Amino acid sequence: MKKINSLLVAMMAISMLASLTSCSDDDESMVRDNMAIYQKRVNTEVEANKKGDKALLLVVFGSTWQKAFDTFDKTVTAYKQEFPGYDVYISFSSAICRNNAATGVHKYENTEIRNYYAPENYLRAFGKVKYNTIVVQSLQVIPGEEYARVVNDVKNFCNNQYRDMAGDYLSNVDVYLGAPLMATVGDVKTVAAALNTNLAAKANDGVVALMGHGNPDTYDTYSANIRYTQLEEELQKLNRNYFVGTVDMKDNFVDDVHARMVAAGITSGNVHCYPLMSIAGDHAHNDMVEDWGGYFTEKGYRNDYTLEGLLDYRNIRNIWINHTKVAIAGDPVEWNKQSEE
Repeated sequence: MKKINSLLVAMMAISMLASLTSCSDDDESMVRDNMAIYQKRVNTEVEANKKGDKALLLVVFGSTWQKAFDTFDKTVTAYKQEFPGYDVYISFSSAICRNNAATGVHKYENTEIRNYYAPENYLRAFGKVKYNTIVVQSLQVIPGEEYARVVNDVKNFCNNQYRDMAGDYLSNVDVYLGAPLMATVGDVKTVAAALNTNLAAKANDGVVALMGHGNPDTYDTYSANIRYTQLEEELQKLNRNYFVGTVDMKDNFVDDVHARMVAAGITSGNVHCYPLMSIAGDHAHNDMVEDWGGYFTEKGYRNDYTLEGLLDYRNIRNIWINHTKVAIAGDPVEWNKQSEE
């Protein structure tokens, strides 16, 4: 009897394992099918919009808010005006944002349902139609984790990850990569001056609290979090009322910002909150408006906020545009120029 029971248990276990394996195979098949669908859509878009031999791909993290969509549209228009010889496209590096934008998570607020696609989809499509010059511009704020993803997407393209491009094409296409907003210390100074141009009146009226994203310590790629500290230092040379915090950088959350304000003798008055992100998305609508706003109000300050991302300011957007121009004026990346051993 025990042997029969053992045999039954073993058979059930094998059956369950087969079922799980089958589900896993089905899931993988669905992912592959969806990737093929997305690639086909992007191929169609690129084939329809190819006017010349040069492509410029803007890479943003992504968002699901209409305000952000409008900012993306404005940015694409600005790039088309600045780079008339290029076909301009925009992509989302975040799968969550791509999926949520396509399903319309904010449609109850009359937000459009939109389809955005991944950088790799566009790069593969560019290879299919054989653009001879490809420029990828990161619209990240710091050279952190998300910028590292952009770099990897470009490397994967150059290394022919899917083996779907001819070697003679790949070795001859020129690929350029534009740096994020605050790639260098010099950029930080430029950004600080531009921000002060936009916000000087507010800084004279009280604290201007800028909320960036930041990376947790374990994801602080290229030690990029230092840019937030450097930016606060540069801004405070212009006005002591500027403070820069984040939602994800250790020791630089809203309570840390408040502690620095108190240490500077600012214990009351106005606090004007602004997102230090490319667009006003989820973090601006939730973390800044609710968490930061509620925190400062609870501490006795008068609080207000502005839902304008950095790309909404022409002078800040022009810093990214200048990075694109610098990239094009320089040498293309070498990842696709390696000679075969």
